[in-house]
This record gives sequence, structure tokens and C-alpha cells, in this order.
Amino acid sequence: MTTPLSVPLRDSPKPIYAESASETFQTMTSKLNNGLTVTSQPKFGTFCTVGILIDAGSRHEVAYPSGMSHYLERCAFAGSSIYKDRDAVMLAVEKLGGICDCQSSRDTTIYAASVDRDKLEPLMELLADSVYQPTLDDNIIEQARESINYELDELDKKPDPEPMMTELIHEAGFRGNTVGLPKYPQAETLHQINRASLQKFLRSYYLPERMVVAGVGVDHDELVTLSEKYVSAKSPSWSLDGARESDASVAQYTGGDVKVQKHFDLSMSVVPMPELAHVSIGMESVKFTDTNFVPFAVLNMLMGGGGSFSAGGPGKGMFSRLYLNVLNRHHWMYAATAYHHSYDDGGLFCIQGSAHPSQLRECVHVITQEFAKLTNGIDKVELNRAKKQLQSMLMMNLEARPVIFEDVGRQILATGERKSPKQLCEMIDNVSNDDIVRVARHMLSSRPAVAALGDVKQLPDYEDIENALTRPDGKLPKKFRLFGR
Repeated sequence: MTTPLSVPLRDSPKPIYAESASETFQTMTSKLNNGLTVTSQPKFGTFCTVGILIDAGSRHEVAYPSGMSHYLERCAFAGSSIYKDRDAVMLAVEKLGGICDCQSSRDTTIYAASVDRDKLEPLMELLADSVYQPTLDDNIIEQARESINYELDELDKKPDPEPMMTELIHEAGFRGNTVGLPKYPQAETLHQINRASLQKFLRSYYLPERMVVAGVGVDHDELVTLSEKYVSAKSPSWSLDGARESDASVAQYTGGDVKVQKHFDLSMSVVPMPELAHVSIGMESVKFTDTNFVPFAVLNMLMGGGGSFSAGGPGKGMFSRLYLNVLNRHHWMYAATAYHHSYDDGGLFCIQGSAHPSQLRECVHVITQEFAKLTNGIDKVELNRAKKQLQSMLMMNLEARPVIFEDVGRQILATGERKSPKQLCEMIDNVSNDDIVRVARHMLSSRPAVAALGDVKQLPDYEDIENALTRPDGKLPKKFRLFGR
């Protein structure tokens, strides 16, 4: 008779567990006199990650040519009042034994670096100078323009649809406002961005009250002192007296469809690639401070998905619905993945699928049925598996110092406080079948957002997709064709 692993061995000694030290690793936050927020999280190790997060991104570009934050990302660490060019900045960071990077998104721009802990002071000086005193001469702006042009060209040629599909589904879901504004600049408007417009954007959004200095693996009091010395005391290189145009609009979900007829050139691909059309169907979700945010996160994990080929086996999510119900049953589906995009004033839950252009209608049909099935409830075993997967993914990701940095910084920037991993795990545990059904019905009460890319001639009409999502079975109306066409 075998003993299951869940049962202790007979006569085995009682285990003794070490007391949890998590309570001593609390996130600390201070507010400086000028409105700048400083936050830190202790972490064992000799390295630290420190950065400045700014409440500025592509969603704030309504009064500007698209691509302002993307331009500033490309101009970051390219020179400042202390360092004459990018090479000088990189050499300085290398001497500190670290790396640095800048990333912009729809709602946030992050300047960050990881260095040895005893090099914190010169790092803070470098970060503050890079944010407040960037070199924005014509050469750097032209280099940024060339870099972005190359990026847009590569984006157009790559067969990977995810970046473009993310853009299109946001455009469809939030038409012409906030997070629906393009993250990537338009090639035809790049020439409109110049030093004056960049400085106007900086003057409007790079303000202390819109910034958070975050550090992981640093002493909080030291970080506060250095933030006062270098960040708060630093004068910006742009004039504070010029015109300002800032946007405080709240995201307005609109729904609608966006179709881009495109031919993918697969001749340059090293690995043979099939001709595919891509479609994403999204529904309105919630902001990340909403009580339903965690049920949506569990729902996203429950749906899961990915490509039709995976070398990872069941451990990579093969038990998710989009694997079991879609990819395992419909061999012609090359990919099916659920995504949940959430912001401080709205959200979007979507399922993205890929298939041969001739089967695009059937692909949409499968996706609408999966949305409709969610209102029927979730099996207890399936729900518990999704919750455990989400908890394990959360905890494993938070083992990495840069992930902790971004988690701490983004939460403090958006809400002013940070929910601990323990709190989040408890919230995940409390998600019930009723919660999943409720958020599913909430989604299906909104207008769908539909994005399609590739040969989209077989895409069903928007009205047909909208009607299918109101039906209990999620089925598209039958389409009769003459002579098999």
C-alpha cells in the first residue's frame, strides 16, 4: 500500500518551521515637501534596483503628436548636464557595476538602474540628471527619429502579431481617448516632434507630484536623503514659465472594430511560417483598484492559452480553457490567448486567436462561444487550479528584484499604497464561482471591441459578433454562400 504525498509518514518527527520574516519587509513610503514620493522595499543581497517612475505615457498625448513618450524613451540616458553623450552615461553606469534602462508605456515612464548597493549615491545623481537635465539637441532627436523609424519598419515586417494587435484592440476599445491613443508614433507625424514640443511635454508632466522614486534593496532613510539632495534639488533644463498642456481625462470605453488588411511577407523568415489572419475580441473590464480586479485576474489565468505548439507540457498552462476547449479541439487554430489590460480608470479583457484567413469566421465563432460559456459557471477543480497558478506565478515573479521594483513603484504611483503579496494571495483565495460569473456577465453587457490584422476578408460583420455575444450559446448566425463561396 502506497502512502500519498499529502499524508505524513507514520512515526515521522513533527516538522519545525521557521517563523516568517515577511512582516519585517514592509514597503516604506515618504512624501517630500515638493510633492515627490519616495518608496522602498528591503531585500537581501548586495545589489539594489532604483528608479524614477513618472505618471506620463502615450495616454497623455492627446494635445501632442503621437510618440512623445516613446521619443523621450529613446532620448533617455543619451546625455545630460554631467555626461556629454550616451557613451559617457554608459561608461559611468559601467563603473558603478550596473545597468540602466528607460521604458515608456501607455500610462507610465520609468527610468531605472541596478547597481551595487554602496554605489547608491552616484546612481541617484545620474538618475536625477538624466530625468531633469537631458540633452535634447538636434543630433540626439534625429538619432531617436531614425531609431523609431527602424523600429516601426521592423514592427511592420515581423510575423509576430502581438504588438500590433495590442495596439489595435486598445484603439477599438477606447476610440480616440486615453489608453486608446497609439503607443507607437505614426511614421508620417515623426517630423512634427522637435525640441520645443518635447520640452513642452516635459514641462507639463515631469512634475514632482507626478513622480515616485522607488528602491529595492536600499535603506529607506538613505533613499529619502539622497532624493532630497539630488532629485528634489535638481532644476529642470526646460523653462517652467512656458506653455503647458496636460490631460487628466478618464478612460472612456467605446467598443467598436478596427480592421487592418495586411500581407505578411514570410519569405525572409528562417523558419517556415504559415499564412495567418489574427483577430482579437475584447470586452470592458475594470480598473485595477476595483474590487472585481482580482476575479478578472483569476479569469485571465483560467482562460490562459498560447500557441498550438508548446515544448513545456502541462506545466505551461495546458489545463487552461483555451488549450482544452480550443487548441486541443480545433487543429486549424494556431494560437488562442487571453489578455487582461487594466489601468487606473478602466480595463479591457480580450481573447486573441490566429488561423488561416479562410477560417477567420470559424475562429471568431470559437472565441464568442468561449466568452458565452463563462456565464455557466466554473468547475471547482478548474477554479482552484487557476487560483493556485495565479498565486504561484505572482510569488515566483516577485523573487526577481526588478519585478519587485516595478510592482512597488507602480502601485505607489497609481494608488499611494502597496498591497503585499500576502494580501493579494488572500484576495485570490477568496474568489468564488459567483465572482467569475458576475464579472463574465459584466463583460458581456458591454459592446465588444474587435481588432483584426492580415487577410481579414472573412471576418464576420461587427453586428454579427455583437449579437453572438448576447446569445447564451455565443454562436454566430449562419452564413449561406452561393456555389460554395
